[in-house]
Amino acid sequence: MGILAAFMVPHPPMIVPEIGKGSEECVRETINSYEKVADEIAELKPETIIITSPHSVMYSDYFHISPRKGAKGSFANFRAPQVSFQEDYDEELRDKICDLCEEIDFPAGLLGEHNPELDHGTMVPLWFIRNKYKEGRIIRIGLSGLGLVEHYALGELIQKAVEETGRKVVFIASGDLSHKLQENGPYGFAKEGPIYDSKIMDVAGRAAFGEMLEFSEDLCDKAAECGHRSFVIMAGALNGLKVEVKVYSHQDVTGVGYGIASFYPKGKDVSRNFRESYLSKLRDELSEISKNSDAYVQLARKSLESYILNRQVISVPDDLPSEMLSKQAGAFVSIHKAGRLRGCIGTILPTTENVAVEIINNAISASTRDPRFDPIRPEELPFLEINVDVLGDPEDISGPEKLDVRRYGVIVSSGNRRGLLLPDLDGVDTVEQQISIARQKGGISPDEKVKLQRFEVVRHV
Repeated sequence: MGILAAFMVPHPPMIVPEIGKGSEECVRETINSYEKVADEIAELKPETIIITSPHSVMYSDYFHISPRKGAKGSFANFRAPQVSFQEDYDEELRDKICDLCEEIDFPAGLLGEHNPELDHGTMVPLWFIRNKYKEGRIIRIGLSGLGLVEHYALGELIQKAVEETGRKVVFIASGDLSHKLQENGPYGFAKEGPIYDSKIMDVAGRAAFGEMLEFSEDLCDKAAECGHRSFVIMAGALNGLKVEVKVYSHQDVTGVGYGIASFYPKGKDVSRNFRESYLSKLRDELSEISKNSDAYVQLARKSLESYILNRQVISVPDDLPSEMLSKQAGAFVSIHKAGRLRGCIGTILPTTENVAVEIINNAISASTRDPRFDPIRPEELPFLEINVDVLGDPEDISGPEKLDVRRYGVIVSSGNRRGLLLPDLDGVDTVEQQISIARQKGGISPDEKVKLQRFEVVRHV
């Protein structure tokens, strides 16, 4: 049968009467909308309810799908242990999803469960659903630190698994919106909060799922949103389908955004293959950027592509600018994909005969040896944004007042430990932040005495 419907819902525990004890009345509009969603699910009579939750097990580079035959949970952490759940998992459909992921080496599966109990991002939707509909098994899926494209791709694999098993499925995308909508809210206010809520509710209201992929990491982070990746997985699960959408409500009275909407598939629509459209657009943009890059960035790209595709270290080209061959300097190669850091490694001081060799070596290291990330895969190459920072000589300084986060990078040293941070980085707005991050990178505690050095860079993009 396939996916019968998908629902975008929030998960504030206080909305459950045994927890809210009357305070939930401030979000009565949200409660009424949730009741309508539960009624619709009861009418659909799904065999399986798939729930994506930001509060399930989460890894930076892997999607965790809950294993075992089932799981239990309660709101004991919210002083309501009497509200409990015992749910069976749809093992056949879950295993089909995992098999499809394994076939294409997609980073999702049953590994790494450290807490089998149901989380509140799963239980709040179930509280409403189970009051109206007792049947159907569930599948619980966590989010990851991977990019939005990967979350959408997981949704596509879920859709394929549902179709191949013939299950009647309802998809629940559990997630609050911004947590920074009001000064008197529990998380305070940020101007990005209302911007995010307005934007996501507009996108949901038009079922413009492709636009979900274009939300910047900066906006999502500063808005402190909770459910965006959950919504993107849902969008992927509806890829290539016409969708009838209904927005039930959007409230922000607690300082946190709660949005509820439904999406009913209405047949195939090839124009709604949003991941492919997004990647095609991105590929074209990056191809144009690459053509307009200077010799430093082109050399870094050529180096990492040769190594990733053929495991070959290129020779220094003959047609490079003379300064790349005559000058020695430290250099950092930074790689981004869809706005997210994908690798960054460099040298503070020169370690080779010239800048060109420095870039060749560091491009390989940044793309395949950065311990924070998996090695870059060949299929990622068209979507990489690369820049090269050539470092000036470090200069000893007397204190933080000699720094400027836009102009100078910083080196923080204590004994043989050293941490470096480049200048003019997104999200690093103060000298205090810059020094703190550099301390962390060097394993230097906040109370240790340090030596400070500054340096300038020439950034090539």
